Amino acid sequence: MSKLDERTATPRNDPERSNYKRRAGRRRARLGRLTGREQIALLAAPLSLFTVFFLLPNVLNFVLSLTNWNSYSDDVKWVGLDNFAGLWNDGTLLNSLRVTLVFASLVAIIQNALGLLLALGLQRTTRNNGVLRAVFFVPVLVSPLATGYLFKGILGYDGPLNHFLTALAGHPVHIPFLQSETWTIIVVALVHSWKYFGLTMLIYIAGLAAIPEELDEAARLDGASRVQSFWYIKWRLLAPAVTVNITLTLIGSLNAFDVILATTGGGPGTTTQVFNMFVFQQFGSGAFGVSTAMSLVLFLTVVCIALPLITYLRRREIEA
Repeated sequence: MSKLDERTATPRNDPERSNYKRRAGRRRARLGRLTGREQIALLAAPLSLFTVFFLLPNVLNFVLSLTNWNSYSDDVKWVGLDNFAGLWNDGTLLNSLRVTLVFASLVAIIQNALGLLLALGLQRTTRNNGVLRAVFFVPVLVSPLATGYLFKGILGYDGPLNHFLTALAGHPVHIPFLQSETWTIIVVALVHSWKYFGLTMLIYIAGLAAIPEELDEAARLDGASRVQSFWYIKWRLLAPAVTVNITLTLIGSLNAFDVILATTGGGPGTTTQVFNMFVFQQFGSGAFGVSTAMSLVLFLTVVCIALPLITYLRRREIEA
């Protein structure tokens, strides 16, 4: 032990340390002796909030999805699974499921790729990197609706981007960025990813900061390239950050609504009609029972995807 360590080390028989341990032990003992009523009292507030704001709305959502509740009749009747059968028979359910899964997959890939690349470039703590981190994080703070309307103007048929491309090409250019049945969903996924990639970047930067630099230096001394060092060291140790980011991006994109509403409104046709867009359109037209049925399908979809995904990613963390 160095002289500095000897001066700063705390003796095992230090009275102050012993008193602290005794006080901590008494606090733990008091918490362990809580009666049943005291435990219930401590749990009452969080359980009440959970019940009022999550459990009851979901129970009511399930019940209302089995009725013909709408704005055209005051008589709410029990219809069972008719709402779900109607959504299945007319193809709406399968189309919304397909569009939602494609959109969520695109966002998860694009947003994580952008966030990871920026994190690798800005992981060192310098003044310039600090400024750039703040700049890239700014879109996260902007309203999703404002972001959507901004890009709707930029990407419009006669928008600034097409005017810029016209100036470069020397002839009129009118690319239907938001009117194509093939490419619009990719464009909207890019806009959604741009909105939130700053948060993904910060989580990856935090994960990279937790990796000891000595491991990378040792790998470089052994002759490993930057790519090999990243793949065999950083990527494996980034497993917790990958778990958080993939889970957040996938669940967030499955529940996407604001950006799509502002840019395409679910169009052209139904090519960007994700679950929440259909729920919004049906609720706005007064078909409340059908909209709650689709929202229940969305809830079950998120649960069925999120639980296996989180389980797999957590297992990957342990194996890494």
